[in-house]
Amino acid sequence: MDIIHEYHNVEASSRLESFTKEKLEKLHQKYSDVIRADVFFKIENTSSDETGKICNIRLSLPGPRIFAEASHSEFESSISESVNDLERQLQKRKDKNKAY
Repeated sequence: MDIIHEYHNVEASSRLESFTKEKLEKLHQKYSDVIRADVFFKIENTSSDETGKICNIRLSLPGPRIFAEASHSEFESSISESVNDLERQLQKRKDKNKAY
């Protein structure tokens, strides 16, 4: 699986990339049909201290792409929530395909 990182108003970080890679590799082990992951990091000015660091992840696999976004005070929390959301979506898709 290829992982592509993009940063918007954020300095590139090898720590974030390795954390993201670790999470996505676990996901890839369960769902091997994932081909590529595009990970976007952004900082957005918000009125709340609990949001603003956004992580978007888009997975490419056979069929429609899957997308998840989360905003928290830390990128690690945003990454974890996005990956959990993607896992739920992948499980739904897998269950739906088993029915046929």
